Amino acid sequence: MKLKMLAAALVALASPAAAEEVTLKISHFLPAGAPTQKKVLEPWCEQLKADSGGRIGCQFYPAMQLGGTPAQLVDQAKNGVADVVWTAPGYSTGRFPRIEAFELPFVVKDALSGSRAVWQFYEAHAKEEFAAYHVLAFHVDGGQAIHTGSRTVEKIDDWKGLKLRASTRLGAKVVAALGGAPVAMPPSQLTESISKGVVDGAMGAWELVRTLKLDEVTKFHGQPAKGQPYPSATVLMVLMNKQKYDSLAPDLKTLIDKTTGLVMTEQLGAAFDAENANAHAAVIQAGGKITDFSPELTEAMHTAVAQVEDEWVKTLAAKGIDGKALASAARELAK
Repeated sequence: MKLKMLAAALVALASPAAAEEVTLKISHFLPAGAPTQKKVLEPWCEQLKADSGGRIGCQFYPAMQLGGTPAQLVDQAKNGVADVVWTAPGYSTGRFPRIEAFELPFVVKDALSGSRAVWQFYEAHAKEEFAAYHVLAFHVDGGQAIHTGSRTVEKIDDWKGLKLRASTRLGAKVVAALGGAPVAMPPSQLTESISKGVVDGAMGAWELVRTLKLDEVTKFHGQPAKGQPYPSATVLMVLMNKQKYDSLAPDLKTLIDKTTGLVMTEQLGAAFDAENANAHAAVIQAGGKITDFSPELTEAMHTAVAQVEDEWVKTLAAKGIDGKALASAARELAK
């Protein structure tokens, strides 16, 4: 009897269902209630756990609970402090120049089509920038609107002196080119800074409105007319530690492969578009005012920010990169 029990135990240990459990440490810069975690990453983890028979689990560390700053998330993924991170390449200035093409002015018009486009762009033009990682997804925030507490933006002169938090290097250049004063700060400080008058508002995705409760401190919201591209956007990405991925059993790699890439990219894009729509509704309910940029303002903004792309192309040329071709490819894919 004892020999039979021992044999059964050995068979059980050798079966995939009893293999050593893997817990993925997932880190990002927003609160736990952020749509990326709640609507995409948590369901992804639940699917992995179910499909692997409980062999893969996840532990979330939102709001930089593993320490450091958002700019350091890419290094946390590279060095294994975290197994998976959700972050923006633009937070690490100069490290991922090619993918910045989707943060150029007036490229992105919504999250889903923009996310599909940036994934295609990554596969065709930017893979070498991310060779140190196992890339799970790329996406965009859907475009950055203008959210202000007491000043509205209805003509080009309204930009002058406007202090706005900008989330990326190119976003800051767009604000400056339009006559505003870009301010860099972590998302966690933004709402309080607006309420205290430290900044007038933010140029940021609609997704941030409810996540950071911006609808409580901003009254005016400016955006392009429906179907038109935004003055700037943020590229975001989900990166996995390459050594962690390589250490997984082949069948677990297969589970991750089939649930990431374009699949996760489209899920993130759809989630951001849905959240952007919810944010619009929340702003209206709170008594806020949403104004579409007029044709005259849009034309003036295009003229003012043309220099941003010209400077970007020159910066990449100094690194031996054909920025003009990359910008053209991004715009073509984003159509």
